[in-house]
Amino acid sequence: MKFTPGTRIGVLYGGLSAEREVSLKSGKAVGLALQELGYLVTLIDVDREVVEKLKESRIEVVFIALHGAYGEDGTIQGVLEYLKIPYTGPGVMASSIAMNKVMTKRVLLSHDIMTPDYTVPDGSDDDIAVPPGGYPLVVKPVAEGSSLGVSIVIDAEQLPKAFVEARKYGQQVMIESYIPGLELTAAVLGGEALPLIEIRARGGVYDFQAKYTKGYSEYLVPAPIAPEIARKVQELACLSARVLGCTRGAVRVDFRLDMENQPYVIEVNTVPGMTETSLLPQAAEAAGMDFTALIDRILQGAGLDLAPF
Repeated sequence: MKFTPGTRIGVLYGGLSAEREVSLKSGKAVGLALQELGYLVTLIDVDREVVEKLKESRIEVVFIALHGAYGEDGTIQGVLEYLKIPYTGPGVMASSIAMNKVMTKRVLLSHDIMTPDYTVPDGSDDDIAVPPGGYPLVVKPVAEGSSLGVSIVIDAEQLPKAFVEARKYGQQVMIESYIPGLELTAAVLGGEALPLIEIRARGGVYDFQAKYTKGYSEYLVPAPIAPEIARKVQELACLSARVLGCTRGAVRVDFRLDMENQPYVIEVNTVPGMTETSLLPQAAEAAGMDFTALIDRILQGAGLDLAPF
């Protein structure tokens, strides 16, 4: 389906998750770009009345700029399928799996894609099992983005506090082996990898503050690593997106590259941020694609999730 200037587009943003503020910024940036391209844009702040808002808006296609729960986890995708409104990004099943870090790991491991060892405690604080390699560890919510609730712990004494922080964003918590090395991200657009980005966070931890505060992180684009290693990471990013069913739009695959240049997939983001510090626009720019061209490319991939997983 080809969308042309004059098409009525609804940008879904805001929402009900802990990532609402980031989503508001993404949605506004996307809306301005679409207006520049000549589309008729309606910004829709997603709440419990979103179905009525969608029906009243008479939009022809949706650009999803929602992050986190209800927007990135297959929920809004299912609503749009029911209403038969084409939308950007992966479909219901792929979104649901990618949002859940445990399910993502299970799919990746079933295809022999390396990801850090992990455990998922049963909820009891009395005996928290850790991965075989021991400390340091990463403690994170199973289904949350923007590094919310994520802690790096170096010993057992720090573990309970990290658990409490992660549970602020969901009861299910994952404990993951920390991989020393480089932090890389690979954007995949329409099944093709964009230039890699190396992230160097001030203080060494790429947390929420480092992600969304100017000057708190340094981004090297393209990542200054050997070409053969870069190609391997890009191929793994494309494979990871494909096995999860993320064949539409743009996704971002996050990696740790260890001291032996072995890449480990950390997670797959199905609705990458579109703020002024976001990584996908930086990768697109390095590939010679400005922000409006990137937005139009993502829009042109919109559709309904008709193909089986």
